[in-house]
Amino acid sequence: MHNPSRITIAHGDGIGPEIMDAVLHILDKAGANLEYDTIQIGEKVYASGSKTGISDESWAIIQKNGNFLKAPITTPQGGGFKSMNVTIRKTLGLFANVRPVQAYTPFVRSNFSKMDMVIIRENEEDLYAGIEHRQTQEVVQVLKLISRPGCERIIRYAFEYARAFGRKKVTCMTKDNIMKQADGLFHRIFNEIALEYPEIKADHLIIDIGSAIVANRPSTLDVVVTLNLYGDIISDIAAEVAGSVGLGGSSNIGKKVAMYEAIHGSAPDIAGKDMANPSGLLNAAIMMLGQMGKTEVADTIKNAWLCTLEDGIHTGDIFKIGQSEERVGTKAFAEAIVSRLGKKPETLEPAHTAGRKSIQIKEGSYPHEEKKLEGIDIFLDWDKDERNPDVLGHTLQKLTSEDFKLQMISNRGLKVFPNGFEETYCTDHWRCRFLRTKESIGSLDLLSLQKRVVEAGFDIIKTENLFSFDGLKGYSLGQGE
Repeated sequence: MHNPSRITIAHGDGIGPEIMDAVLHILDKAGANLEYDTIQIGEKVYASGSKTGISDESWAIIQKNGNFLKAPITTPQGGGFKSMNVTIRKTLGLFANVRPVQAYTPFVRSNFSKMDMVIIRENEEDLYAGIEHRQTQEVVQVLKLISRPGCERIIRYAFEYARAFGRKKVTCMTKDNIMKQADGLFHRIFNEIALEYPEIKADHLIIDIGSAIVANRPSTLDVVVTLNLYGDIISDIAAEVAGSVGLGGSSNIGKKVAMYEAIHGSAPDIAGKDMANPSGLLNAAIMMLGQMGKTEVADTIKNAWLCTLEDGIHTGDIFKIGQSEERVGTKAFAEAIVSRLGKKPETLEPAHTAGRKSIQIKEGSYPHEEKKLEGIDIFLDWDKDERNPDVLGHTLQKLTSEDFKLQMISNRGLKVFPNGFEETYCTDHWRCRFLRTKESIGSLDLLSLQKRVVEAGFDIIKTENLFSFDGLKGYSLGQGE
């Protein structure tokens, strides 16, 4: 059982210690009544020989307290060091990355004065699984992994978030016109779950046009839910067009643990100079207080911060001559916020989350589908006979038995046999699709086929079994198939 007022903090690297001290000062003066366990992560821990930048003792403290406020850290370049943010998110099951993005015009310059959106990004799957392989002289593969539980969890969280914060629309962004299986799964589950929230408008955008709308018409968006990589990209686009990346905070939400952080980096070039804007980490801390049920103090701090912006008390990153009144450093900015505790902004909309219920996500149940083996894709490293797919195809056809037929050969996803075009450029990486010709096949049939292929002198670098589920293909067609 977590102590409801005890949190874990990490001062981080670069500007991290300065902005953390500023934020803790504001929290204490606002009466947040928090207790702190401090851990060391990042640059110094990496330097001690750790590849992850975090010790076992620190893991235990984070798990014990549940809420973790983290300043930016520096991950050393090269040397096989892993991103700590990705490691923490995946290890602790922090499936939802939540980034509110709002314009604060006319006090902070933005071209989109009505921008007020929240990007909710899946945090554990997709290409961020980091599974890569070099397979031939010319080709590298990365695996994009999307699961039904992962999709359902993040999509349901987005709708519950919209309901809790009184938002009216949830927009799903995918690329399912190309990735019909992976992104298609995300879109299908979005459509299913949307039916459970009839009071909330639901729509879908292909990520291309969705990104353009974030950059050019963000006021038309409310809550956006999307996959990991897309969410990472559009979150930074949104923060930039809103006025400043330095203002943005984010939360990383799991079932038992949550991590809160600024969206910017450690900025070592200004470290120790009392120049950094603590707003990103402060907004993350405000999100943390709301999640902890301390909504009144969260609103108090947010309103004091908004008043400070209205009064033109700005750090250098948002200071603008003719618009700002006073340019201040990190400490003075924090004191300006403290002096305005209890006040509400006059132009900007005051914070009003007091009394909001916490978000609860119910576990999904998944129907069992009949899974049937349909064939196999055998990937070859083949660089002979001028890379002529007809030569490869006719040779492989001779290796089939009464159990299989060679359906097609593709190169970089495009079908090149049968009936390919001689103009098509081919690499040394070939996908050879064999489908069953009898009622049922098993693993031994697949192994027998692979054995014949190897004995014929071919280099198998990868295989993928092909399945149907309730009679529907569980694999994509080749382009042109």
